[in-house]
Amino acid sequence: MIRRILQAAALAAAALFLPWQAQAGGPADPTRGEALAEARGCAACHGPRGVSPVPLMPSLAGQQAEFLVLQMILFREGLRQVPAMVEPLRGLTDRDLADIAAWYASLPSAPEPDRGPRDPALAARGAEISAARHCGACHLPDYSGRANVPRINHQREDYLIHTLAQYRDNLRIGADTQMNGLMYGLSNQDIRALAHYLAHRD
Repeated sequence: MIRRILQAAALAAAALFLPWQAQAGGPADPTRGEALAEARGCAACHGPRGVSPVPLMPSLAGQQAEFLVLQMILFREGLRQVPAMVEPLRGLTDRDLADIAAWYASLPSAPEPDRGPRDPALAARGAEISAARHCGACHLPDYSGRANVPRINHQREDYLIHTLAQYRDNLRIGADTQMNGLMYGLSNQDIRALAHYLAHRD
């Protein structure tokens, strides 16, 4: 319990610190960010244009730059434990992270390349859940996100299912615990419906 409180406090501190970090040294440079992403092999998992072809790997194209910087800081500092992100971020400065985030934010978002057909009944149930949980209040009505609130439309459906279930089961904590509370009580089928609805929002 104490570990979770400390982790949540560290995440909140990182979120408060982020605006200064992102602005340090002037505007971020997406061209430099593209070169850094290529050098670090980001396309292997996240796709050459930020649309992931890999199961359970998030698409980053069109993602909010502030959200991306925050997540990369958490990975780099070991506050989020994702082994696959350790080496790609090793030795990168805050400015490097801001430039990489600017590159991905500049790319047009698009559905996953292997997205299946939309299930009208499942999508309708997902829309009901989204409305009941007020997902559009933070992620915006079109689910494009803002600042450190991520874009969740055009995201991989399998990644959304995995992430939402982690929030529900208290296996992941964001900059605060709001997502954990919002996912509390949802069944696996509810989460599948919500993810399907979001993944098929164009």
